[in-house]
Amino acid sequence: QERLLESGGGSVQAGGSLSLSCSASEGIYGDYCMGWFRQAAGAEREGVAFIDNLGRKYYADSVKGRFTISQDKATNTLYLHMNNLKPEDTAMYYCAARRPALFTRPLERPLDGREYNDWGQGTQVTVSS
Repeated sequence: QERLLESGGGSVQAGGSLSLSCSASEGIYGDYCMGWFRQAAGAEREGVAFIDNLGRKYYADSVKGRFTISQDKATNTLYLHMNNLKPEDTAMYYCAARRPALFTRPLERPLDGREYNDWGQGTQVTVSS
């Protein structure tokens, strides 16, 4: 099973930027899809951004134009660059991996956590007004 480790969280004022990293210890396979999710206190988990093995990306409407997902397969690292942060971005952020071989159907909902089979422990992002 892949192991995912997030880093880069912290506290920032509204309008600021943060970059999150997710290191995959077992390697990001060529056909994997990767995603970033977040969960605020008392709220449900929310899909934030997705990238597939061909580099295609998808974002939640709430972060479009502000967040950028990227990956470096040479270093097995997934990134989430966050600009113009808002207090409502405050949450625990998780990276997730989808290994297609573990699923019986193609990916249909890239921002649905049920589409992913492995998760990191999370990194906290706090945005103050």
